[in-house]
Amino acid sequence: MAEILVVDDDRQMREFLEIMLTREGYGVTCAGEGKEALNLCTKHEFDLVITDLKMPKVDGIGFLKGVKEVSPETMVILITAYASGETAVTAMQEGAYDYIEKNFDIEDLKIVVRDALDKKGIKKDDALFIKGVKNAVSFGNLIGKSKEMLKVYSQIKKVADTTANVLILGESGTGKELVARAIHENSSRKDKPFVVINCGGIPEQLLESELFGYMKGAFTGANSDKPGLFEIARGGGIFLDEIGELPTILQVKLLRVIQEKAFRRVGGANDITVDVRIIAATNQDLEQKVRDGSFREDLYYRLNVIPVHIPPLRDRKEDIPVLTKHFVGGHKLRRDTRTAPGK
Repeated sequence: MAEILVVDDDRQMREFLEIMLTREGYGVTCAGEGKEALNLCTKHEFDLVITDLKMPKVDGIGFLKGVKEVSPETMVILITAYASGETAVTAMQEGAYDYIEKNFDIEDLKIVVRDALDKKGIKKDDALFIKGVKNAVSFGNLIGKSKEMLKVYSQIKKVADTTANVLILGESGTGKELVARAIHENSSRKDKPFVVINCGGIPEQLLESELFGYMKGAFTGANSDKPGLFEIARGGGIFLDEIGELPTILQVKLLRVIQEKAFRRVGGANDITVDVRIIAATNQDLEQKVRDGSFREDLYYRLNVIPVHIPPLRDRKEDIPVLTKHFVGGHKLRRDTRTAPGK
């Protein structure tokens, strides 16, 4: 049963909301002012708070900020008789789920409450996931237990089982490929192939044949048909590292794969259809490359459906001891194995 806190200095409004919400099957607690309500929030986790905007001592916006500090996952709906666009914007910026006037229709309020609690269900799952890993030092092959890395783990969990393309952004050495593998291994495609290619480390002509394959006789040395990585990854995923280095002509072919799920081998005349989840990564500013014309804008938006930002180690220094322990432990294990008797 969802737990709802109603906060209003108007006793009649409190009682009305309590009766209405109780009839809907919710557990309802009431408070007459903000300080009392904040005290309740520190002692009990509510799924939803419905609060008046104009109250003595602590107004609705101040109370909203307080709730988000002690319980970020709690959904908040603001109700007021003094509606204004500016206040509505402020409320939403501070994390309110919705903002409605006191002359609301009862059925409309019921819908808003149900929608907020549905959203809370999603957020609660995320919070439980974070709680479950907060004492862990790794997720897949990623190492770290800082807040920044826990956010990355949570984002991996959210995006893993979608079909959306993912663009991983981060400096060199931040573990972009590890994130890509974690996304794949936590998805329903985990038993299908996952192939990796560095778009910046292969000459253009060779890169095209690597990605899309070629037909026998397409060029000197093409003595037989060869499938490309998109064919090999069929049903699974492909990781395009350093996507910012992809030559313009191949950007066009990649865009066609995304839009039509089809391509042709080098020297081929027939379309090959594939279902492949694309995960790309870059350490470059792709938006700047779009502005200077070296990266296609339409491809950028097709790849950047869900961006995942990987923080550099300097921004998560609390992970340094964890990483040191991990690598020193691995080195010690390898050394002990080499020097063990009989080896």
